[in-house]
Amino acid sequence: MRPERKPAGEGLLVLEHFLPYRLSVLSNTVSGRIAKCYERQFQLTIPEWRVMAVLGRFPGLTAAEVTERTAMDKVQVSRAVARLKKTARIEQRAVEGDRRARHLFLTAAGHEVYSEIVPLAREYERRVTQDLSAVERAQLERLLDKLTAAAMKL
Repeated sequence: MRPERKPAGEGLLVLEHFLPYRLSVLSNTVSGRIAKCYERQFQLTIPEWRVMAVLGRFPGLTAAEVTERTAMDKVQVSRAVARLKKTARIEQRAVEGDRRARHLFLTAAGHEVYSEIVPLAREYERRVTQDLSAVERAQLERLLDKLTAAAMKL
């Protein structure tokens, strides 16, 4: 239940109505709930799953490109990549002309985990949005795209 909206006094930030805060709470809640499943069943953290998810869609990205696409911190991506390599879920291949950069790919074991998680993730998404009509879901997509574009301009 949403708290009653009250006008803010001069210089007062009503946190529960502040868009960045509300988006953060929503994101943390949604990610945290599904992460319990990933962690319990697949021993994956949220950053590790995000790396796997983006590589499942865009194989061969570098860690820097994964960082860009996921908007995660460089250190988070680096740690996730290191752990995924250690658990043999991703592999690295040299980038021609750049001795430091490496292309990242899911291994066979990584693809197996990915193919098991995708239906779970899709079902979770369906459950989170089940109370929205098709029109509301489409509107939400448009609004998220607009907010993302506006945030990128800042």
